[in-house]
Amino acid sequence: MPEGLVVKAYGGYFFVYHEGTIRQCTIRGRLKTRGRVVVGDRVVLRALSGGRGVIEEVRPRRSELRRPPIANANRVLVVIAFRDPAPSLNLLDRILVHCEAAGISAVICVNKADLADSGELQSPWLRVYLDAGYPTYITSAVTGLGVSELRESLLGRVTVLAGPSGAGKSSLVNAVQPGLALRTGEISRKLKRGRHITRHVELLPLDGGGWVADTPGFSALSLDGITREELAGLFPELRRQARPCRFTDCLHYQEPDCGVRQAVAAGAVARSRYAHYLGFLREIMVREEKRKP
Repeated sequence: MPEGLVVKAYGGYFFVYHEGTIRQCTIRGRLKTRGRVVVGDRVVLRALSGGRGVIEEVRPRRSELRRPPIANANRVLVVIAFRDPAPSLNLLDRILVHCEAAGISAVICVNKADLADSGELQSPWLRVYLDAGYPTYITSAVTGLGVSELRESLLGRVTVLAGPSGAGKSSLVNAVQPGLALRTGEISRKLKRGRHITRHVELLPLDGGGWVADTPGFSALSLDGITREELAGLFPELRRQARPCRFTDCLHYQEPDCGVRQAVAAGAVARSRYAHYLGFLREIMVREEKRKP
């Protein structure tokens, strides 16, 4: 039986790409008890007449994100904006932590450069993420700044766009490949954040090869599934600074002779990132205490 790629899941149906065509599929009954099928899954399908089909088997996943729900992505492009809405670095760090936990490389894209002044384009917080090890693009879907470089980076990969509503993910995809005509929205003047225009995850083929997933925006992201012991390893710069700690199980919180805390004091680790780490750590510790029998 042929193998295809799930490019959209909507209304109880799964739309599977195979040899240049997309089939509207259901899933075989036994699969419903084995876990969900998500966009990005490689599946074995049985073709039916009328462009329909049945998913018989889901191939093992190389990677998986739970939010946005997608499998087998090579990379996550985290899109935030200079303005409208203002960047939430706390949300950015939450997304980056989830990418690290899933073992998927992350790239940051700061969009709407046309709304920023020259000083904002050189903001110190941008250097924080470059120093942490995250490649960063500066783009504008309006002026085209950085779009060609971004387009080149997407070719040959399965890339997920993630980030808050209103950051311009759909506009960027339209700029990267004109003709897709994805719906875009405006910022709510009252709430100062974007409206949810993209309603579901969908993989879109790129002319030069590769796929990009436009996804619904969100303004919050929990840290479920991440333990206190794992968290520090999901911050690349903390991972690099962890060796000098006195204790091998150091949480870099209140322990004496902590190499990470010393690195923060010396300016080798950004205080903003460390503050988010501590906030996430407390959040996880509270959750773990509540779940104790």
